[in-house]
Amino acid sequence: MAAPMELFCWAGGWGLPSVDPDCLAVLTYARFTGAPLKVHRVTSPWSSPSGRLPALKTRDEGTISKTQQIITHLGKQRYNADYDLSTTQRADTLAFVSLLEEKLLPVLIHTFWVDAKNYVEHTRKWYAETIPFPLNFFLPNCMHKQHLERLQLMWGDGYMEDEEKLEKELYRDARECLTLLSQRLGSQKFFFGDSPASLDAFVFSRLAPLLKAKLPNGKLQQHLKSLQNLCNYCTSILSLYFPWDGGESPASAPRAVGADGSEAEDDPHKRRNQLLSVLVGLAAMLGYAFLSGIVSIQRGSTGPAGHQPIALEEEEEEEEE
Repeated sequence: MAAPMELFCWAGGWGLPSVDPDCLAVLTYARFTGAPLKVHRVTSPWSSPSGRLPALKTRDEGTISKTQQIITHLGKQRYNADYDLSTTQRADTLAFVSLLEEKLLPVLIHTFWVDAKNYVEHTRKWYAETIPFPLNFFLPNCMHKQHLERLQLMWGDGYMEDEEKLEKELYRDARECLTLLSQRLGSQKFFFGDSPASLDAFVFSRLAPLLKAKLPNGKLQQHLKSLQNLCNYCTSILSLYFPWDGGESPASAPRAVGADGSEAEDDPHKRRNQLLSVLVGLAAMLGYAFLSGIVSIQRGSTGPAGHQPIALEEEEEEEEE
């Protein structure tokens, strides 16, 4: 039997199989289509063969690290959730995915990564507690910076000129986007009837983190919770395709990969990644210590007292698993 494709994605939390929207989109699409993936739920991008998450390791095309490209690849492997869609429905899919990326995604990034209260008390807290030591000391801040840069690219050069006004406009657009999605879904089980499609994977992956996260500042979250059909839609997908709490499979469930694409161990190279994390973390901390003057190298002159040894002060902390 040929080896299955391997998917590397962020670990689960908040009652979701993954806390990252892009990883969640790929996981959901794979569940919709029954794609036989060996899933590695990891707590650091370093565990991915590409250094990014999500990442799909394939036999023929190497590693794919963009969400839409991963979904396209799965479709080419005959795991195509859009196979039965009409031309009109395919056009609607493109239109709604573009709407999500333009109107909703920037506000989700702002909600989780820019809003000071949400970032400090929720987002950074979860990543700092989940990412292994010593990466948890600096990786959340690096991710925060990357999301800020991404948001500035989305919002343009005028972002810093009148940030408060722009935020009001964008949150208004996001609320309108949610309302439009609610109207389009109506009383249907999925957006195109009784069977899920790629649009459902994208919509669910954007709505579920907003719905399930316990945000201190939930302006957009409150509007989503007022749209009952969207809430029921997310709950239904979770119960049908991810029937467990917290994004973790039950302890008694086997972790080996079966013919149905059951999921694998969290991290296939755990010891190697832990060692790399420790080495890089120590290097980063020593570098900081030298630059800040906490640690210094003193060169003594030769004399009656002899050669003065180099003075180094450092603290080591054992990694917790």
